[in-house]
Amino acid sequence: MAQVNTEDMPLPALFEQARQIHSTAADSTVDQDKLKKACDILQQCDAMIDQLGLFSPNEGKEDISTTDLKYLLVPYYLGELTEKIHNSNRLQIIKTSQAHLKEFVSICEKLELVPKEEVDAFSQDGRDTPEARRAKKIARFKRQKAAESKLQDIKERKERRSRSMQAAAITSSIEHGEEPMLDDDGEEEREAWLTTISLALCKALDLLDGLKKEEELVSTMMANNLQSGQEDVVRAMLDERSKKAEAWHKGAARKSQFVKPAQPITCASFAMDVLEGRAKPSQVNEHRHQPLLFGPASVIGGNISTEREQIAAKVFQPSHRMPTMSIEQAGMREMEIMNKWQEKGAEQIKEANSSWVTDGKRDATSDDESAEEKARAWDDWKDDNPRGAGNKKLTPCG
Repeated sequence: MAQVNTEDMPLPALFEQARQIHSTAADSTVDQDKLKKACDILQQCDAMIDQLGLFSPNEGKEDISTTDLKYLLVPYYLGELTEKIHNSNRLQIIKTSQAHLKEFVSICEKLELVPKEEVDAFSQDGRDTPEARRAKKIARFKRQKAAESKLQDIKERKERRSRSMQAAAITSSIEHGEEPMLDDDGEEEREAWLTTISLALCKALDLLDGLKKEEELVSTMMANNLQSGQEDVVRAMLDERSKKAEAWHKGAARKSQFVKPAQPITCASFAMDVLEGRAKPSQVNEHRHQPLLFGPASVIGGNISTEREQIAAKVFQPSHRMPTMSIEQAGMREMEIMNKWQEKGAEQIKEANSSWVTDGKRDATSDDESAEEKARAWDDWKDDNPRGAGNKKLTPCG
């Protein structure tokens, strides 16, 4: 059987393949190569989720779509499968698994999926009393059993509804000659994924408690081995690890000269194409934004010729205006307008300064000449009309 290249697979297919391996990982006889393959697939899913930007730090659980809820389980699956890998360096495996599980718990805490008592106990970091730990384990066990029972009820209810809907659809199709259609309840699917996340949270917290105890035991054993004269074995192990790390860093340094970091996907339509498998993340440079089209297939696929199709094209439209340019294009256009305004303003200031100097000199000279002419005319008038010359008729007769 030919091996499928996981790099070209879409995110839903990768997650489903890793989830199937995780469901069979409860058996102790599971192949180690299959576990490592599942861990690689989950790491690829995690990188693709970051590249697509599916989750935002300021989002709540109500803001996440039902189809994206399942991807919150990626760090949990990664932590649980990493813990099952057999390796000589058990301490490193424990720390890696703890890091993934703590990441999953922190994500659930941000989405307000963790009970308050678990948040308080998780923040205390094991400083609570034995009675409090016992009560915490009992409450966690009850939540786990309730989640398992709820998932079983949802599964049975879905199977019963599926059988009844299938029988009704087949009967209707036989009577009317139509294809059978099955109903899909989105609310029930969302409730199932949220319950699965709650169940995974209980298991992750139990696994974290167990890994913490195992870490203490492994650290104590390594300290005892150092004290009992096995320094050479530990030193050889550490030398081997340092050589591997040095070789890895050298290889990464050589590759970094030729490898560029993955370009983030900023187009929503291309991100949806990547999610649904119609495009690959490597085709981001070849992608050209296509506007979203709404309406029946006859309107979208063919030319609008009849009046009925014109009316349908006007009806089946989104409730908001579609963008005509990207944010980057709008920013560049505003920068060009601002540069033009600044250049125009500088030219106007320069012209105003130069005209003010010349007009000021000319106005000062003209004002002096007009004032001098006005003074001369006033003197001439006073000479022609001495003071009191106009009142001779009012002088009394002698």
